[in-house]
Amino acid sequence: MKLVRYGNPGKEKPGLIDADGKLRDLSAVVKDIGPEQLGDAAIAKLRKLKLDKLPLVKGKPRFGSPVANVGKFIAIGLNYADHAAESGLPVPKEPVVFMKATSCIQGPNDPVMLPKGSVKTDWEVELGVVIGTQARYVSQKSALDYVAGYCTINDVSEREYQIERGGTWDKGKGCDTFGPLGPWLVTRDEIENPQKLSMWLDLNGQRVQTGSTKTMIFTVAKIVSYVSQFMTLMPGDVITTGTPPGVGMGMKPPLYLKKGDVMTLGIEGLGEQRQEVIPFKL
Repeated sequence: MKLVRYGNPGKEKPGLIDADGKLRDLSAVVKDIGPEQLGDAAIAKLRKLKLDKLPLVKGKPRFGSPVANVGKFIAIGLNYADHAAESGLPVPKEPVVFMKATSCIQGPNDPVMLPKGSVKTDWEVELGVVIGTQARYVSQKSALDYVAGYCTINDVSEREYQIERGGTWDKGKGCDTFGPLGPWLVTRDEIENPQKLSMWLDLNGQRVQTGSTKTMIFTVAKIVSYVSQFMTLMPGDVITTGTPPGVGMGMKPPLYLKKGDVMTLGIEGLGEQRQEVIPFKL
């Protein structure tokens, strides 16, 4: 299933995309698409619905983040060897874990806002993993059983804040609008192998990132298992799993986002995003 949340910011309704690509309203079935709706039993109940009986949604409403009430937004850095190389950093021996603020989460097509004084805001297409069942010290073999589904993420990053301002990476990763999720959450039964998904990102119509999850250093199963050793993963937690090469920081000379730029990006089977870059505003 492709689960969505649609409508104005803060007033999104639950929905799903049917086999014909049409948006159906789920408001009479569930209150939202959040932690309580992501477990195996809840998803199995939704799967039994007769989709043609659900109300069709007219027009083209805004999509919000496909997951509500995200508790933790966890990120994995340098998870593609060629991206580590373009960043001038060694390939990690263990996953690099940092956090993105949940306040940066937004819809897939909402504008991305440059932080105040930013000069090095960058793009990163990434595979998102949404947890469906509490996971604590889980094995790599069983790790995917704890996943509700997958989504496209743009891990927008301010490189000066991230690298040159001291401390951890977090301050360059959690600025407002730096976490577009969606357009939909695809349940894990529809993704046969999360390590065989092509991914791409265009800047102003020019392809800058082309990659595949098959070149990840650490697989999704490894990541879920590894992170669960350090913190309990809860339903609704989101993990963004790293980006292939082609980010602005790695170009010669480096290229960063400016007002009016447009990013379009997507992952095979998980839908596409589009964001226009806007200047800072309170």
